Amino acid sequence: MTIKEIQEEIIDEFSMFEDWMERYEYIIDLGKSLAIIDDEFKKDENLIRGCQSKVWLHSELKNDTLYFTAESDAILTKGIVALLLRVFNEQTPADIIKADMTFIDQIELKEHLSPTRANGLVSMIKQIKLYALAFQTKVNS
Repeated sequence: MTIKEIQEEIIDEFSMFEDWMERYEYIIDLGKSLAIIDDEFKKDENLIRGCQSKVWLHSELKNDTLYFTAESDAILTKGIVALLLRVFNEQTPADIIKADMTFIDQIELKEHLSPTRANGLVSMIKQIKLYALAFQTKVNS
């Protein structure tokens, strides 16, 4: 699936919920399904700066496709990470770099997060795109 198709799927899923309490519960459930990151990747260099909670993000390039694993010490943040990885996992660096993150506005995620969590969301997206940029440079060299 393309990034755009995955985002459309997420928008459809979020439209089924009556209110934000149900959406929060759904995001938390997504976090519970997040594959556990290997302990070897839970190190300072994989911590995302700008997040209220601790968030570790690791990426690997296999056959020109990026694979991410992540972990957070907060349940809501873990769900947000799971949502982002659903969009970006198994995509090419070029597709990640050019991805438009319109689904975040369409599901009104940032508006329903505390300012520090909203900043963390932006930091997570920025770090994912930085990984993609670094791997894209390797692919092109």
